[in-house]
Amino acid sequence: MALVVSPEDAGVVDAGEPALAFEEIDAGEELADEEAADDGESKEVIVAATDGRYHYTTDLSDEALAERWVNEPKSLGSISIGFVEEGRIINAMPFPKGEAWTVVVPESCWTTQETADAIIGAARQVRAWYPDGAPVRVGQVSGPEGGYLPPHITHQNGRDIDVGLFYPGPEPYRVIEREKVMDVPMNWAFAKAILMHGDVQGILLDRRVQKVLYDYALAHGENKQWLDSLFHAGNRSVFHHARKHRDHFHVRLYNPRAQELAHRLAPLMPRRADENIAFYRVVKGDTLGGIAFKMGSSVQKLKKANHLTSSFLKLRQVLRVPLRGPCTNCPVPPLVVVPPRRGPPAPASSSTDVPSPAPHG
Repeated sequence: MALVVSPEDAGVVDAGEPALAFEEIDAGEELADEEAADDGESKEVIVAATDGRYHYTTDLSDEALAERWVNEPKSLGSISIGFVEEGRIINAMPFPKGEAWTVVVPESCWTTQETADAIIGAARQVRAWYPDGAPVRVGQVSGPEGGYLPPHITHQNGRDIDVGLFYPGPEPYRVIEREKVMDVPMNWAFAKAILMHGDVQGILLDRRVQKVLYDYALAHGENKQWLDSLFHAGNRSVFHHARKHRDHFHVRLYNPRAQELAHRLAPLMPRRADENIAFYRVVKGDTLGGIAFKMGSSVQKLKKANHLTSSFLKLRQVLRVPLRGPCTNCPVPPLVVVPPRRGPPAPASSSTDVPSPAPHG
């Protein structure tokens, strides 16, 4: 379960105080971490809004939301339920095709509209800066309904997306030290672009790659105070070290509308039986009867939903669980106030200029 920071612990979220995004990661991890069993992804830390009001779905009254949920659920758009490590998506969309980006793994690249908009905006920004540069390589986001996506801990509700690093030529898959062979200007351009175009909650990236990007940006005139706030601000940084993230950016995005819709729809889920579901990952000692009792379902419903012909379960098997009523075990994050974007400071000469990337080469 993700850590939820109470308003008393977090303080008021204002324009000068970005919300906590990640659990603190041990700075002592070294090369041996590359062989760790998990993928190094951190659980989500959320700071609750202090006023308890809706901020991103004010166009929908409670009555209108309930009516559309029952009769026109697709008209609500993408809905991001739960946490990145325990959640799912309603009305997911396949990541669209485009000239400035390429989708590497389409079957696990189901996303929300807000996530797609952020990555597409960043990709087009990079293409504007480097017209002859390689396209952004969009990796895994989530499955069609979200939920557990092996081998990831996260990637469950459409807000985590992997973007491959840029290289001068074909990707050197056999090279471990990617920071020594990557196209540094292009990678810095993407990092800068996603901060401009997306509500970035955090970016997981190996510290060795981070250092190369930081040194390059600083040497090419980027504001040091801004860079330090991105890389060297502890758990309030944007960039966080994660093992097995030496060849890609793992971008975690806020989805203000999709997250707020999920919060408001939680008590309305039983009104649509087809969407009143949860995902459950089998652990040692589980039985169908025990899972049904714990989750508020039935053995018959579990068998039918998962096409099971027996009661045999596999360790780590993911089950689709139809619920009888409101889910008492489903995580419902608090309402979130999204902090201001962490894009580059405006040039002193003009507050309306679009910042340019550092020179290529």
